[in-house]
Amino acid sequence: MEQLLVDMDGVLADVYAQFLHLEFMETGIKQDIESLYGKTEPEAFAHYEQNVLSKNFFRTAPVMPGSMDGLKYLNSKYKVRVVSAAMEFPDSLIEKHDWLQEFFPFISWKQIVFCGDKAAVRGDVMIDDHPKNLNFFPGRKILFTQPHNILLSNNAWERVDNWKQLLKIL
Repeated sequence: MEQLLVDMDGVLADVYAQFLHLEFMETGIKQDIESLYGKTEPEAFAHYEQNVLSKNFFRTAPVMPGSMDGLKYLNSKYKVRVVSAAMEFPDSLIEKHDWLQEFFPFISWKQIVFCGDKAAVRGDVMIDDHPKNLNFFPGRKILFTQPHNILLSNNAWERVDNWKQLLKIL
C-alpha cells in the first residue's frame, strides 16, 4: 500500500480563510483573494506573525472544503500520514493535534507526523501547498493551489485546485 503524505495547513486547514478573517477583524479591510496572488503569507498579511503566534490560531482554523470526506476516502485506499511543520510556532503542536482529533477523528495518533523539517519524511506521494516541501521529495509531488503558489509552475509537480480535483487524480 502506498504511503500518502498530506500537509495540514493549506490542504486540510484553510489558513487563508483564517488569515483573511483575522485581518478583517483587526483592520476592518476585506482583502480580495486575487490581490494576494504570488505573495507569501508574511507579505500578504500585515499581522501575519502576530496571528500565527496567537493562542488558538491553528486550533480554530476552518476546515478546507471537501477535505474531511476526501481524507476519509484516501485513508481507506492509502497508508495516510498527516505531516505538518509544528515546531516553529510554540502553541501550534497541541492546537494542530486537537484540531485533527476534532475534524479528522479517523486519523490515529500513529498517522500524525509533526516535525520541523519535512525533508526528514518519506513516502510515495506528497500533497503540500509549499513548493519548498515538494522540491526535496523523491516521490510523486502534488501541489495544492493557494494564493502564494498560484503563479508558480514546475513540471515536477502535479497541481490541484481543490479536494475534488485531488480525488480525481488519486
